[in-house]
Amino acid sequence: METAFTELVGVEHPVVQTGMGWVAGPRLVSGAANAGALGILASATMTLDQLRSAVREVKSRTPDGTPFGVNLRADAGDAAERAQLIIDEGVRVASFALAPSKELIARLKDAGVVVIPSIGARRHAEKVAAWGADAVIVQGGEGGGHTGDVATTVLLPQVVDAVDIPVIAAGGFSDGRGLVAALSYGAAGIAMGTRFLLTSDSTVPDAVKAEYLKATVKDVTVTTAVDGLPHRMLRTELVASLERAGRTRALVRAVRHAAAFRKLSGLSWPQMVRDGLAMKHGKDLSWSQVLLAANTPMLLKASMVEGRTDLGVMASGQVAGVIDDLPSCAELVSRVMAEAQQALESLEALHSLRTLPPPG
Repeated sequence: METAFTELVGVEHPVVQTGMGWVAGPRLVSGAANAGALGILASATMTLDQLRSAVREVKSRTPDGTPFGVNLRADAGDAAERAQLIIDEGVRVASFALAPSKELIARLKDAGVVVIPSIGARRHAEKVAAWGADAVIVQGGEGGGHTGDVATTVLLPQVVDAVDIPVIAAGGFSDGRGLVAALSYGAAGIAMGTRFLLTSDSTVPDAVKAEYLKATVKDVTVTTAVDGLPHRMLRTELVASLERAGRTRALVRAVRHAAAFRKLSGLSWPQMVRDGLAMKHGKDLSWSQVLLAANTPMLLKASMVEGRTDLGVMASGQVAGVIDDLPSCAELVSRVMAEAQQALESLEALHSLRTLPPPG
């Protein structure tokens, strides 16, 4: 299936595996890439050296020239260094959770890197398109992690109508029917996070995957208790306790996690302060919210790496409530494309019935 997106990045199928922190490592990314989708490494939880090693591992696991991407935090203090690493290593795609600057987009594009920011509002898509972004990933409120409150079915057509670059739909997708629905809205592909997390290629511990598989749609909630921003995740006793915790307890926990993340990431305190200032810029965030943001990577690490469902949070799209198996990336992508073909054939058959001449 060829779309404007597959032509842009050179993948076989219009499917993206999103860059999930602690989840989208070399094994998952190479699995998605070898299946013909666009795999994206999550770099925010890696040091520069770890990122370089991860990029090279993906290359070693895939045929020469196989496209894949790296997700960057545009507001990180070392974003320029990470962009240069992508350029030096010949990575095909740079994706961003927040809009990169016009200058950073130009620098990457001049080096032949395809720039694909993720956005959650029409005006953001218009801005990055005007700055030269090659495509955008549009995440509706059904998506996991930090999310908005506008459903994909409302947000997606707005963005498709507003920009003339390929639009990839995210938030609520897990199968081929969803791909066809997104294409009907004018998208050039779909991006999936939770669905790829729940594959046999994902390194997420089995106990954590089991929690996702037993979840219903109602077990996925949006909370601001983790870092002060709307965050979609599985509802657990830990999430409930965070919501019950007072401001002082939350800040004490955040300071402890900030110190742990500083040690883990190799960042100095001045670098973390600069990142905090970058987070505040252009957003209505208090310093308390900035500090609480340190909760996110460490609470995710506890579950996604260490398997501690009692101590960690599990970011999740609503679609977790309808997923009940753990295919390989190859099996998943093949299934999605077969389902999409079946859905298209059903629509074609329906069209044929409606165009038959009346009897007699």
